Amino acid sequence: MKSFRTLFACIAAICILAGGSQGESFETPVGPVILTVVGLDTERFPGGEVLFDVDMLRALGEVEMTTSTIWTDGAHVYTGISLKTLAAAFEIENDLLKLHALNDYAIEFPASEAYDDGPILAYLTDGAQMSVRDKGPVWLIYPFDTNIKYRTDIAFSRSIWQLDRIEVMR
Repeated sequence: MKSFRTLFACIAAICILAGGSQGESFETPVGPVILTVVGLDTERFPGGEVLFDVDMLRALGEVEMTTSTIWTDGAHVYTGISLKTLAAAFEIENDLLKLHALNDYAIEFPASEAYDDGPILAYLTDGAQMSVRDKGPVWLIYPFDTNIKYRTDIAFSRSIWQLDRIEVMR
C-alpha cells in the first residue's frame, strides 16, 4: 500500500511540474491532508486549490536541514520541501503568500524571498512526522545555524508552525 501511495505521489508531482491540471494529478490525496494551497490559477487547478498529503509533498523534492531554533533544545534534523520548490511548482514568483496556522495565526511571505538556501516546509523532525502538539503538521523553518542572515526578527516571526494552508495573494 505504501509503495502505491509513493508511486501516486510521484506521478502527481510530475504532472504538476509539467503543467498538468489538478484533475489529472491531485484528485484526492491518499493519506491525511497536511497542507492546502489555495488561490491558484483555476484553469490549471480546478477550484483554485491543491490538497497535499505527506507523500505528495515528498514527491516534489524532499530536502533535509539540521538546525537549532529559539523554540527547541539543541539541533534537530528537519525534513520537508523548500518553499522555493513549492512556489516554482505553481509558477508563483512575485505574488504574496499568506501562510495560515491551525490556531488562526497567519503571516505574509513575499514569494520573491523564497530563496534556494531559504526556509523549508518541514513535516518531519528527526525522522518522525510532526504532530500538531509538536509544531505540525507543517512548520516553515529556516536554516538558522548555517546562514546568519536568517537570525532576524523577521525570519523568527515567519517561522510559522501548525501550518496547514498557503494562500496565494495575486
